[in-house]
Amino acid sequence: MTDRTEFAAVDAALSARGFTRMHFELDRIESLLDLLGSPQRAYPSIHLTGTNGKTSTARMIDSLLRAFGLHTGRYTSPHLETVRERISLDGEPVSEERFVAMYREVEPLAELVDQRSAEPLTYFDMTTALAFATFADAPVDVAVVEVGLGGAEDATNVIQAGVAVLTPIGLDHTEWLGDTIEDIALHKAGIIHSGATVICAAQEEEAARPILERCAEVGATVAREGTEFGVLRRAVAVGGQVLSLQGLGGVYDEVFLPLHGAHQAQNAAVALAAVEAFLGAGARRQLDIEAVREGFAATSSPGRLEKVRTAPTVLLDGAHNPHGMAATVAALQEEFAFSKLVGVLAVLGDKDAASLLELLEPVLDTLVVTGNSSPRAMPVEELAELAREIFGAERVEVAEEMPDAIEAAIAEAESDVPGELSGVGVLITGSVVTVADARRLLKR
Repeated sequence: MTDRTEFAAVDAALSARGFTRMHFELDRIESLLDLLGSPQRAYPSIHLTGTNGKTSTARMIDSLLRAFGLHTGRYTSPHLETVRERISLDGEPVSEERFVAMYREVEPLAELVDQRSAEPLTYFDMTTALAFATFADAPVDVAVVEVGLGGAEDATNVIQAGVAVLTPIGLDHTEWLGDTIEDIALHKAGIIHSGATVICAAQEEEAARPILERCAEVGATVAREGTEFGVLRRAVAVGGQVLSLQGLGGVYDEVFLPLHGAHQAQNAAVALAAVEAFLGAGARRQLDIEAVREGFAATSSPGRLEKVRTAPTVLLDGAHNPHGMAATVAALQEEFAFSKLVGVLAVLGDKDAASLLELLEPVLDTLVVTGNSSPRAMPVEELAELAREIFGAERVEVAEEMPDAIEAAIAEAESDVPGELSGVGVLITGSVVTVADARRLLKR
């Protein structure tokens, strides 16, 4: 039996490769997978890219496939609490024992690749190889694979999946992918390979053009939200929303989704179309409605308007770019009737903090600015200065550490509120790292 010390040692060895080190080149991962016997060829895959919604959509696809009786592997990033979350089998993170055993198999071959390469394998290269090997070993019937960053040169793009999914594309990671939506879409369209079926969320024209050009270039078939599939109706419900979805194979009514916001309804439509495409549904065949309902009802997405406490309500949301924050704010306004809402914000230094603050300002009464555990976190005073310009100094508090920020936000939420605290809330947001830090503290 593997003990915690062994897993901690493996986790440390992975981290030593540089958690945030980026080096986009497929030669290294291809060499490693060749030495492993090409495990990624042992099962079909559904591949996802986009700027926002990838992980939620991947989790929905996974849940739907399991509702149809398939054994699934899911690879997503980043993780909130443990690297094991990145590699899931049948909806559950792999065990420490399995993770360590697979790492021990991959490690000596990775060292060979490192010796032959000018640049060693990255953290993400390694977790990708571990995921593919784990899925082959399980074995799984299908893998649901989310890109790490971009698409064309992402380590996951060795799978050449039969179903490629593109969630909404906006500006993010501009230092790696380019300064325009068109440039970013061009990178992301690289996951579309010859003969693939492409499920594409509604896109701005700048993003749609390179996607359609790529489809034409490689002979891929594309289904677009708003044309072949989409959300017909949605209604707010206790704990989520009830949807009517137009799928590739027909209409799916009375679908309960335990997630909040129009953006999650859109993700659901994309997920359904992807599963229909994978299972061969379409104009002549519709999926079983009860299995679809079961799959969506079982969906969860930690860190996406996730409620971790009541009285006052504490929500965690990993929105970290303007497109994602706009969706979060819209969901807050539509689905949560807060009489008072206090924010806790910590962001990474390369993000558009001013735009995030401008989006949050109309829905927050007070903001507590803090830092997170990332070495790339924006300095607290720099973020506070931006916040004071947008909120006014009287609405901004500063706490250097996350525990103090949460304590201050809850105290502020509870102050000057007569009666029950049911209409009072705290929103902790700005980064997946921020959410992970807060989740560890609040879930203890």
